[in-house]
Amino acid sequence: MDDALVRVGRALRVVLLVALALLFLVPFYLLVRNALATDAEITSPEWTFFPSTLQWGNIGELFNDTAIPFSRTLLNSSLIAVATTLGTLLLASLAGYGLARIPYRHANKVFYAILGTLMVPAAVTFVPSFVLVSSLGWISTLRGLIVPTLFSAFACFIFRQYFLGFPRELEDAARVDGLGYWRTYWRIVVPNSRPVFAAVGTIVFIGAWNAFLWPLVIGQDQQSWTVQVALSTLNTAQTVNLHELFVAAAVSILPLVLVFLFFQRWIVAGVERSGIDD
Repeated sequence: MDDALVRVGRALRVVLLVALALLFLVPFYLLVRNALATDAEITSPEWTFFPSTLQWGNIGELFNDTAIPFSRTLLNSSLIAVATTLGTLLLASLAGYGLARIPYRHANKVFYAILGTLMVPAAVTFVPSFVLVSSLGWISTLRGLIVPTLFSAFACFIFRQYFLGFPRELEDAARVDGLGYWRTYWRIVVPNSRPVFAAVGTIVFIGAWNAFLWPLVIGQDQQSWTVQVALSTLNTAQTVNLHELFVAAAVSILPLVLVFLFFQRWIVAGVERSGIDD
């Protein structure tokens, strides 16, 4: 009787997981289906699982659209996301390591001050940040889009918690070999902290790629648009270009899917080892 209940329980869990997986995949199906359809098929009241004729030409139409330099927006988003990710990993990991390992009587106060910035709404700092970037002449430049977003208090918190649990024996061995804090960090800590770097890097990359409001305000020149800004121009009060909108959305999520699939095994490991529960 107990074995039968266990089998039934496992079967129910499998059914539930499959149902949830299918539910999760529905938006991706709709995205691909509508990207390969005509506007009439997208808005038709008669639903079809897939269009009778797949409109592969929609992809070429998107990249040949003179009103939107979509190839340029992909390049801009890639540069911004990669630069933001690398810069955030460097600055946040250095700050986290310093707060966790370098003796300083005000370290906890500094840490709590950094945490306090997480409670400040982004709208409060948006206008001062824009005024500062504008005064520096960084409007419609990659510097204006990247530099103000390089430091993340959340990433600093994750790194600090992780480094608190980092084996001190490894650092002590480095000290015996004559390494200082910087070389210990670079040669010992970083190579042995790949899971947390991969996890935080993935989160930062996704956030930088999906950013909309800051690139919209700073990227006033069409050549400095990002993918998200380009997507918004396909759906305005004057025009709605549905098939190009769905194609652009499908193309824009491909880098995120690839990054997530490549780093997914490190994301959970990095969060688990970050010591958040401590």
